[in-house]
Amino acid sequence: MGDFKLLDSKFSMLPLGSVKPKGWLRNQLEIQRNGLTGHLEEHWADVGPDNGWLGGNGDSWERGPYYLDGLVPLAYLLEDEQLLQKAKTWIEWTLSSQKEDGSFGPNHFTTINTESDFNVTMHNQDWWQDVIMLKVLTQYQEASNDERVIPFMNKYFQYLNETIKRVPLKEWAQARGADLLLSIHWLYEKTKDDTLLHLAEVVRQQTINWTNIFSNFPYKRKQTEWDHRVHVVNVAMATKTPAVFFRQTGDTKDRDAIYKGIERLMTYHGQANGMFSGDEWLSGTHPSQGTELCAVVEYMFSIENLVRILGDGSFADILETVAFNALPATISPNWDAHQYDQQVNQIMCNAANRPWVNGPDANTFGLEPHFGCCTSNMHQGWPKFAASLWMATDDHGLAAISYAPCHVKTTLADDNEVEFQVKSDYPFREQVSIEIHVSIEAAFPIYLRVPNWCSNQQISINGELLQVEVENGFARVFRVWKHNDRIELIFPMDVQVEERNNYAISVRRGPLMFALPIEEQWVCTQEREKFHDWEIYPSSSWQYALEKEFDVQIYDVAYQPFRTENAPVKLAVKGKLLSNWIMEKNSAGSPPLNPKVYKNAQLKELALVPYGCARLRIAEFPVLEK
Repeated sequence: MGDFKLLDSKFSMLPLGSVKPKGWLRNQLEIQRNGLTGHLEEHWADVGPDNGWLGGNGDSWERGPYYLDGLVPLAYLLEDEQLLQKAKTWIEWTLSSQKEDGSFGPNHFTTINTESDFNVTMHNQDWWQDVIMLKVLTQYQEASNDERVIPFMNKYFQYLNETIKRVPLKEWAQARGADLLLSIHWLYEKTKDDTLLHLAEVVRQQTINWTNIFSNFPYKRKQTEWDHRVHVVNVAMATKTPAVFFRQTGDTKDRDAIYKGIERLMTYHGQANGMFSGDEWLSGTHPSQGTELCAVVEYMFSIENLVRILGDGSFADILETVAFNALPATISPNWDAHQYDQQVNQIMCNAANRPWVNGPDANTFGLEPHFGCCTSNMHQGWPKFAASLWMATDDHGLAAISYAPCHVKTTLADDNEVEFQVKSDYPFREQVSIEIHVSIEAAFPIYLRVPNWCSNQQISINGELLQVEVENGFARVFRVWKHNDRIELIFPMDVQVEERNNYAISVRRGPLMFALPIEEQWVCTQEREKFHDWEIYPSSSWQYALEKEFDVQIYDVAYQPFRTENAPVKLAVKGKLLSNWIMEKNSAGSPPLNPKVYKNAQLKELALVPYGCARLRIAEFPVLEK
């Protein structure tokens, strides 16, 4: 069978439910529950009662599992009985659907009539829908301890082991094989069944070799031809693949490919919001190219896994940038509409042709703009981020991945129950307080992440300032922790300017990007019982060049901070209207290399808000020379 192994990951996820969001982050989950996630089944037939994953005759592919991949963690994090019952209806059908051979889910076999005395049954499955549901089941088992899940997955993987060479991964599953490996690795760590490592090696060999692609990145310009290797969601999922491979191979080429690949993605397709473009496939660095919502949430999931496997805080920097900027910007503040594609410089969201291959409605807000994959897949973003705020470490400690407010409850290796209360308004504020509660005094390490954008952090314990060394983005603090110990952190957030194409700039403070909000006029284009479709038109000017002097203004953190009028932080800046920045193909043209102001134009006081607060915005600006 071969001598296969699985390297330990640097960190490991705490069981779902160990980290509960608080403050503004819990509010996001509640808003999500009250919006699309909590009510999608009643208003969108694709995940309604006729879905194949509920035994119906409707969609039997990815949409039901995608929806569950966000609904399950949301239900358990909020401890919401109504959501839990919704989720369990799907789970129960799935667990009861397993056949004698180990396969499960809706029927994916096709019977072909022949001229002979018998018919031929062909396997018509590309495996992808099973892969998503396996990820759902691992989360569900961690949260519920349902004893049926591990035998169910064991039986399925026996079936897969017998079948996968005859019916190999293809198309979507071939591009996304790492997601299957995550579930195989998860089960192996539970059971130590070596046959799973044999299966993992078969899956690795059948998966697209993303290590080679990222090591020798060939996609250095806007792509114009369909291929699984340039499809933006596949690429977002694939960024974790070399790390998942590395656990099996131990080959440093796999590990190094991650860093090379992300660096080159951002060089050739990077956007100011932390994402890379993809208005279906990789589309260059122009700030009016689109980025698909599915890519946003899948990139977050990939980065969470990179943090877990490699223990490198630089990936947490990426995760925060995407979570605090790209994610809220592409969903309405009430979570009752979303886009398929967002633009960094987004001056109008209407049904019109844009410089991309997706349909005219791809950047409108609605129930199902352009295509329904994002309608079903968007729900995982905030819940999985919340569940990843803290992780266990390989030396029996805990690591802070991000400092959003939360409550952590877990048990360390010596059966010591530990609880952390993380009190903060991070990323809108610089201060974080962590209260520690232990059942008995105990020595263990806490890894405190120090963001790369911060060079003069302050860490104190019980009022005593610490001198710490930062390695791989974390300050490791090992000591005997006592009940009611308190860690205080300050991460000074200076305004930083990044130079982009044509000498344009983007502006950030801490993990937040900033944008000039454009006044929005929302026009309903299709009214439904609950979730309507909208176009958004601008009612203020957007063609400003900015000076490089900013004044930070602090406001209260509202229940929904990702709304222009509720912005908890603003940057006051001065700018002038330009005469040579024009609209092209219903989008903002390139920021002009040589900005020309209108004759007699006066400096205007402007206020930039966090990128996620504005649905119409400019976030990549020409510079106004003094």
